[in-house]
Amino acid sequence: MKRIMFYAPGDIRVEEAPIPVPGPGEIVVKNKVTLTCGTDVKTYKRGYRYEPPFTMGHEIAGVVYAVGEGVTKFKVGDKVVPHNSASCGKCYYCKKGQESMCVDLIQNQFKNGGYAEYTLIPERIVNLNVFKMPEGMSFKQAALLEPLACALYGTEMTNFDLGDYVCVNGCGPIGLMFVRMCVLRGAHVIACDMTEERLAVAKKLGAQEVINIKELNGKDQAEAVKELTPDGRGVDAAIEAAGLPEVWNIALHMARPGGEVLFFGGTKKGLDVPVDTTLVHYSQLTMKGVFHTTPAHVNAAFEMLKMNAITAEDFVQNEYDIEHTEDAIVEHSMGKVIKNCIVYPD
Repeated sequence: MKRIMFYAPGDIRVEEAPIPVPGPGEIVVKNKVTLTCGTDVKTYKRGYRYEPPFTMGHEIAGVVYAVGEGVTKFKVGDKVVPHNSASCGKCYYCKKGQESMCVDLIQNQFKNGGYAEYTLIPERIVNLNVFKMPEGMSFKQAALLEPLACALYGTEMTNFDLGDYVCVNGCGPIGLMFVRMCVLRGAHVIACDMTEERLAVAKKLGAQEVINIKELNGKDQAEAVKELTPDGRGVDAAIEAAGLPEVWNIALHMARPGGEVLFFGGTKKGLDVPVDTTLVHYSQLTMKGVFHTTPAHVNAAFEMLKMNAITAEDFVQNEYDIEHTEDAIVEHSMGKVIKNCIVYPD
């Protein structure tokens, strides 16, 4: 089979590898699609926290190709969508309901990456986070499971009430999913980005106002957002979904006194963000970092995909074969598309 391996920033390669053989409790999925992700872009450009070489890709959907001993939930030929991770359920953090902090969290993409014709799914993920696709659901729709689960978790971890003002900073795939989930939760959403195509989708998904930061002509972005709130007080919650330290700082300055700032976009390793301590203290701001998702939110995301709360039509633009995965990731990084799709032959 063919798969993508990461060796260094800017150096990913298509390699031949044997088709995986499932062990007890495991399944092998013949991938039909893999979607590009902002994490793939960041990995391609600057690496990841794991030492290379490693595999890439984690937003997949496909057909069960083989099942290991003891697997009863799935059979060969089932259309499935596997999540990329599974928590242990046993450690301190899992018992506290903070599964994204699990000390034994499986992140399957770095061992059995989704940019491949076949992917091995470990037993724990099979038991916890693999779903049979209902009749009529497309593989592209199903593959939105992982990012939507992350946006659902981040949205639920953000403190706002019905009718509150929320600003989403960054309208990549995760940011747009935040827009949609916050709208469905009853927020008045303001979306900020520098790409008209993505802002148009934000409007379609329910954002009340959008701000193209390229058109501010030197005006402060935080002030521009505040002007859209009652009495210019600022938003009840500011969500950072860009993964840029300067945007972390901007988000802090647009929150109202007593408001909350959610940092969801992961920045480059080792970066520090200066914080106006006077602002944080006297405005009683709550700053919160949120990472990844939980099994409960993965399950909720699958149900919302079945409900078409978001659709692949709005998120997935172009198709590539595996030999052109690098082109798909590079185009994604340019901001003109929301997601690209790798399609595998039958």
